[in-house]
Amino acid sequence: MSRFLRAPLRPVTYTRWLHLSVPVLVVAVWLFMFPEWPWGPALWIWALGLVPWVRSAEGLQAQFLLTPEDRGRQDGPISTTPAVTWPDRWRTVLWLEIRLAVGALTTLSTAWLPFTTIDLVTRTAGGPIADETLLPVDMPRWLAAVLIPVPLLVLLALVILLGELVTVLARRLLGPSAAERLTALEERTEQLLERTRIARELHDSIGHALTVAVVQAGAARAAGSPEFTDRALEAIEETGRAALEDLERVLVVLRESGTKPSQAPTLAEADRLLESARGSGSPVVAQLSGPLDRLPGPVTREAYRILQESLTNVLRHCGPVPVRVRIEMTEKELQLEVTNPMPETTAALRVGSGSGLRGLRERAALLGGVADTGPHSGEWRVRARLPLERIP
Repeated sequence: MSRFLRAPLRPVTYTRWLHLSVPVLVVAVWLFMFPEWPWGPALWIWALGLVPWVRSAEGLQAQFLLTPEDRGRQDGPISTTPAVTWPDRWRTVLWLEIRLAVGALTTLSTAWLPFTTIDLVTRTAGGPIADETLLPVDMPRWLAAVLIPVPLLVLLALVILLGELVTVLARRLLGPSAAERLTALEERTEQLLERTRIARELHDSIGHALTVAVVQAGAARAAGSPEFTDRALEAIEETGRAALEDLERVLVVLRESGTKPSQAPTLAEADRLLESARGSGSPVVAQLSGPLDRLPGPVTREAYRILQESLTNVLRHCGPVPVRVRIEMTEKELQLEVTNPMPETTAALRVGSGSGLRGLRERAALLGGVADTGPHSGEWRVRARLPLERIP
């Protein structure tokens, strides 16, 4: 009830009034120009309703005048996309017919009820009664004076109710179809997955760079050698530059700019990670076999991040210990294994519940593969098996 009482003060009430009056004005112009074809507007409605872009135009007009709070929303209750399927076109036809009928009732009320108020004022003043009137001829003057505001109140109530009615119908008939709702849901899911992937990328790249920088800085301070310090600073600079490139690429995606983001690193650049780990003091023995430069894009990118996170965990939790890396590409899958000694103090690694280790398993699972992390023969091992397409 309170919403109904506040409606006269809301601008949307009067924009809806205008929305209901527009089709009747168009019909009036038609009848003025072609009075011999009174059924022309109805036929035109059927023809126009089947045109795909008419649904888009009606949706934009409905958003602008009926639901201005949803203006510009792509996922709003009123669709602004052209009709694709025949059910959408027939719903547009039905919408146009209903809009014309409700608009005719609104326009008729707008025309007659104010004249009724004028008639009541005339009766109250004792003036002559018009020939065409909706009021009883023998109405007392006192009653006419009491009823003066009633037609205007009835008109306002009709405008509010019919505006609400046509808004509900617009959401039903011009709302997104099942296919459009499914598409919107898929886009939303893709956005959420993309955000999760970006968060994982930042965790792996920035985490690796910071770990290398901390280890290198600590080793340089402990060594007390200018030559070692120079090598450490060079490794920090190179790792930091690579992290900045990754950060810039991610920020470009987040800003949704038209600039094409730089290519994500691939397993063909594994030497950069290996040299970074060696520069941090870890003796790295790597065995790489197979045409790694011919790996499918998703596989080579995710494998690079798995290797990066594995080396980062070694430096973070174990320090500069010997590391063995084996990467082998077979006909059906890519096998990646990183092994290092596991000191007694690495209890956190034994648990295997950190976000980094969980991210390794998630990356492998997204490609239909599997990643195992944990103790193996007295060492800590990360082993991933990623299926790949048959390479010609």
